[in-house]
Amino acid sequence: MAGTSSARIVLVVVSGVLALIGSAQAQLQMNFYASSCPKAEQIVLDFVKQNIPNAPSLAASFLRMHFHDCIVRGCDASVLLNSTSGQAEKNAVPNLTLRGFDFIERVKSLLEAECPGVVSCADILALVARDSVLTTGGPFWNVPTGRRDGVISNITEANANIPSPFHNFTTLLTLFSNQGLNLTDLVLLSGGHTIGISHCPAVSRRLYNSTGAGGIDPTMDSEYAENLKANKCKTASDNTTILEMDPGSRKTFDLSYYSLLLKRRGLFQSDASLTTDSTSLAFINQLLTSSPQFFFDEFAKAMEKMGRVNVKTGSEGQIRKQCALVNN
Repeated sequence: MAGTSSARIVLVVVSGVLALIGSAQAQLQMNFYASSCPKAEQIVLDFVKQNIPNAPSLAASFLRMHFHDCIVRGCDASVLLNSTSGQAEKNAVPNLTLRGFDFIERVKSLLEAECPGVVSCADILALVARDSVLTTGGPFWNVPTGRRDGVISNITEANANIPSPFHNFTTLLTLFSNQGLNLTDLVLLSGGHTIGISHCPAVSRRLYNSTGAGGIDPTMDSEYAENLKANKCKTASDNTTILEMDPGSRKTFDLSYYSLLLKRRGLFQSDASLTTDSTSLAFINQLLTSSPQFFFDEFAKAMEKMGRVNVKTGSEGQIRKQCALVNN
């Protein structure tokens, strides 16, 4: 009996030690590839600096792609996976307008040539998003690395978990809270819309099918709405016209987006909803009365936090050879 009891105690202790080691290894860390692929982050940055100035609007797309990836199954590059049956995350309605998948694959091919099977697609997407925003004049944020790539990508999960332009504040906050993100993160990450573009279907119901005069959403500034109807979304069925989410300041990562919210000129219903909650509104006012650097610093914290959502590390997942395909 005593011998059996001792054996059990040893097993418990050993298991505990192993659990602690596993937990330590499971954390993301800065410069994760310092020894396994020391040039990795520089290769990503060089490629971004070489190409993004020629296509600066991709910065907003990569920021959005990174967010859409993290909000579904964590930051595991599941948004990059193809599906022969059209059932992957990238086939979900919110992801149909994502751009830049080929750009990510080009970066991946460079890293595979340098260090085969080492750098994950999840880390590549996180780094490209940060470097693209930085290259176009936006804030810098730390990107700890060590993410592993997921092997599942599900259209239904994406449609259910990605915030919609039509969501109200309560729904938005619930979706963020489900991923360990809070009200402050919601307001700050929405600030990425300062460099965003969209299309008429995301706003047409606010212009043509709402309760105000002429079908206009009464929570939207009427002059702004009439201008959109006259010059952009001229019909309720327009699916192609591009809209700036921060008109007049789209190419500049700044506080203008929040100023527009207070003028009732947020493009999406979800943008407008940020002013319907007193705590959210107070934080927007704090941002607008603080320095631009305060916004940059706070946005950076929120981005680093988002980049840690439900990550796969250690022996979880895999390191894909191609970002669109699970390894055989």
